[in-house]
Amino acid sequence: MPAQKIETGHSDTIHDVVMDYYGKRVATASSDSTIKITGVSNSGTSQHLATLTGHQGPVWQAAWAHPKFGSLLASCSYDGKVILWKEGNPNEWVQFHVFSEHKSSVNSIAWAPHELGLSLACGSSDGNISVFTGRPDGGWDTTRIDQAHPVGVTSVSWAPSMAPGALVGSGLLDPVQKLASGGCDNTVKVWKLSNGTWKMDCFPALQKHNDWVRDVAWAPNLGLPKSTIASASQDGTVVIWTVAKEGDNWEGIVLHDFKMPVWRVSWSLTGNLLAVAAGDNNVTLWKEAVDGEWQQVTTVD
Repeated sequence: MPAQKIETGHSDTIHDVVMDYYGKRVATASSDSTIKITGVSNSGTSQHLATLTGHQGPVWQAAWAHPKFGSLLASCSYDGKVILWKEGNPNEWVQFHVFSEHKSSVNSIAWAPHELGLSLACGSSDGNISVFTGRPDGGWDTTRIDQAHPVGVTSVSWAPSMAPGALVGSGLLDPVQKLASGGCDNTVKVWKLSNGTWKMDCFPALQKHNDWVRDVAWAPNLGLPKSTIASASQDGTVVIWTVAKEGDNWEGIVLHDFKMPVWRVSWSLTGNLLAVAAGDNNVTLWKEAVDGEWQQVTTVD
């Protein structure tokens, strides 16, 4: 598929670009305090569909909910708010719900795997992570991880709902509810929900970075025998963390030292390709070789 240039119409920096489930619409979050939705087609044309206004500060991230919950988009901002937007008539969006529990910038949001229901994790500069879960009556339950990273949470990412190796195991297992988080304390942490409370699931915290962790991304496992998390840091490195089975210690290897801040890491749907966005304005794709070494596949200019 040839590269496609999309004119978003934003008047300031774009911090996040997310495609909907069907690959037909792109939501962009910007410092101009808006989220814009653009329709894209295979013919290479794009069309402005909607501008969502309501935040009072830069919008850091947007996230589409799974379509089984309707047409829902979440956004988080420097203003401390998380807004849920709902599409009624086509391209007519309303503020469906506003979460204002956080006292400072909300830097990252992530929807849980749809098998777990409608759940949104949010990481904030106040050091806390909150998880909002929709109830059948339309209300919301909140669970929190207080002082997850006391100096600030930069990123959150959900584990796949299926435990590693579950496809080859016997019987149906309870879905897994785990989160990875990165913070300004230079660490990555793993959290597990048990009996309604989030508890740390890695001891000690995962430490291989010597500056802020900018992004964490838990890889889809599709029944693979291990769990994998990628973390990107201000220190210029991307680390690949793996653990074979519950209770083992996570092992971390440096994928590459980019020698400049790394902003985002993102896995392919099959979990075997990692895209890395670094401070040189390039996106590189990486793949694990049979011997466990990571190799650069290509660069997207």
